Amino acid sequence: MYHGIINVYKEPGYTSHDVVARLRGILRQKKIGHTGTLDPAATGVLPVCCGKATKVCELLTDKEKSYRAVCKLGVITDTQDTTGTVLQTKDISGVTQDELSDTIQSFVGDIMQIPPMYSAIKKDGKRLYELAREGKDVERSARHVEIYSIELTKVELPYFTMRVHCGKGTYIRSLCRDIGEQIGCGACMDRLCRTQVGRFMLDEALTLDKLQALKDDGGLSDIVIPVDVMFEEYMPVHAGEEYFKLIKNGNKVDSRICCDLYSPVRMYCDGVFYGIYELDDRKKEYYPVKMFACGE
Repeated sequence: MYHGIINVYKEPGYTSHDVVARLRGILRQKKIGHTGTLDPAATGVLPVCCGKATKVCELLTDKEKSYRAVCKLGVITDTQDTTGTVLQTKDISGVTQDELSDTIQSFVGDIMQIPPMYSAIKKDGKRLYELAREGKDVERSARHVEIYSIELTKVELPYFTMRVHCGKGTYIRSLCRDIGEQIGCGACMDRLCRTQVGRFMLDEALTLDKLQALKDDGGLSDIVIPVDVMFEEYMPVHAGEEYFKLIKNGNKVDSRICCDLYSPVRMYCDGVFYGIYELDDRKKEYYPVKMFACGE
């Protein structure tokens, strides 16, 4: 069984669930999870966690992300992208590049964003996109999101392209909608590519066909990223043999296991990464907060 993270390039036409289903067939294992939904038409980085690495799915979902998005001004759709039904078109003849640039920059920082109806967010136990397909438009609360930077890279009206670096929970479709709304002509997203999720970059992402070829040639293990790489900022602690039984059973250990009292730490036994421990300075103990025991 594979334990680690694979940087998958999601191609257009696949849902994130399709990617997981195909990988289950390639890897011949069921325990696989993705780290953040991409729309079927979108492309780009989709880190997929395998085996005991599924415990870090939530951590990767919370990582900062970068996107390359093409937006179309003057068109409003029900899905907030060009795959949806056009609800309204508006004249854009008065829109200038300077106005567009200034408007885009006004969204940098902490903003409140209303998520789209066509999204995986749950409302009263049901996905919003399920309600949308039933013809329902329910009230959604605005959510706090953070946009670190937006760079306008190309303008060929009615289209423009931007690079967006943002925090968790940001919907680029909604960002396109809000930009168009602020200008006064409306807008929707035309194309989207996710170029980064945390440490995972677009130029390192592999297609499903490439992953199948690596599996057939026996080279797939070489590209599976070990779980402990996700915690490289934490100090490693290599436990002595007297602590092996305690750590392998997920128990607390005496703080003397570590010469310098760092926290959190990556805990290893006999070269195997077992989990993340934090220091209880009052009790002088390290206690486990997330156990993996990969390779056990």
